[in-house]
Amino acid sequence: MYFGVLSVGADITGGFMAMKLINNSQSRISLIFKDFNAEFLKRAEGDVHFICEDGLAIQNLIKLCEHTTERQNLLVNITAIVPSISNEVVAEFKLTLSLKRR
Repeated sequence: MYFGVLSVGADITGGFMAMKLINNSQSRISLIFKDFNAEFLKRAEGDVHFICEDGLAIQNLIKLCEHTTERQNLLVNITAIVPSISNEVVAEFKLTLSLKRR
């Protein structure tokens, strides 16, 4: 699979998780990604699953944002696997999530 498509998958995975948690908090918080780093380890020859296990850290960042007007940043890790072939990681992504209360 082309690296651009994998990058979009990582962006959507981290972004949707953060957006869902922000919506659940009912706070007015804006979200951007400050930077993006990718390492492509193997060719993804099947349906790719993106995994982000930073939900609790994102939730804590949202709580911090609710009490300050300063922009807050968090490095979010996302891995990509092709489970139909193996659970071996085919790509790793590091995105800096940047949140600010509006």
